[in-house]
Amino acid sequence: MSKKIDPHKIQLALDTCHLYYEDELSQNDIAKKLDISRPTVSRLLQFARQQGLVKIEISDPLNQLDQLALQLSDKYNLKEVRIAYDITNQPSIINEKLGELTANYLDEIVENNDSIGIAWGRTLEAVANKLHSSKKSGVKVVELKGSVSASEINNYAKDIINKFNVAFHSETISLPLPVFFDSAITKNIVTEDRFIKNIITAGQETNIALFTSGTVLDSALLFKLGYLSPEEIARIKQEAVGDIISRFLTKEGNIADEEIDNRTVGVPLSSLKEKKYSILIAGSSKKVASMHAALIGGYANVLITDSTSAKALLAM
Repeated sequence: MSKKIDPHKIQLALDTCHLYYEDELSQNDIAKKLDISRPTVSRLLQFARQQGLVKIEISDPLNQLDQLALQLSDKYNLKEVRIAYDITNQPSIINEKLGELTANYLDEIVENNDSIGIAWGRTLEAVANKLHSSKKSGVKVVELKGSVSASEINNYAKDIINKFNVAFHSETISLPLPVFFDSAITKNIVTEDRFIKNIITAGQETNIALFTSGTVLDSALLFKLGYLSPEEIARIKQEAVGDIISRFLTKEGNIADEEIDNRTVGVPLSSLKEKKYSILIAGSSKKVASMHAALIGGYANVLITDSTSAKALLAM
């Protein structure tokens, strides 16, 4: 027959727990307040845990990130998800964290004679800033899209190229064209040039691709570089939620504007699905819609993001 527990002891244990865990009094202060000894306070706290009167739950951010990563992997059929803990929702801070995560991930996956396709923009600049000197040999780096800016605003392409060259002891194969032409006819004529065609083919044949997702906000870098007219930007905003490698996507992950896409210089989106590692690096609340579109479109098999964006993606 089980021993009956004294109700007075239970009440005293509960009073002790309220004072200790909620009011955050020290054990000495509780002893004085309840007119009991300090060792009795300690025994009452232990008794409360044993009897299930109080339960201690450790909230481990790292464990939560592991769970988030598994859930996102399942949801989007990804081979790998890396998540940086962040509560700021500030793109500059998030990019710094994602840059470091990506640089560390590249250290793990890059092998001798690999070929890395890169995009440009603020997020890729953050990655470039965090790269470590690689011990691998024969690594080739290729631009995945046109990089010549139509304005004086920095698209970070040159700096990204230089830093990848230093890290991987290579000479990046650049795509020396604007990312958009005024007409599909002009674009087709230029990209049929043997030299240019070879560069685009080299981008398609990379086995690792690094890219981010953009927004369709007025502040979007792609809208500020002078490629698109105000009328074209307005049209894009009606259909698209963002872009990857400068190809605008609907919320379902489809091409949003065929006419503009036909004028876009770079590898086709379909080639991203053929990569061993197709790595989407993006974070902050303003990018969640475009990230989701890229992921449900199946263009990435690796995601590197922040914890707040990860939770938002799960809720999509």
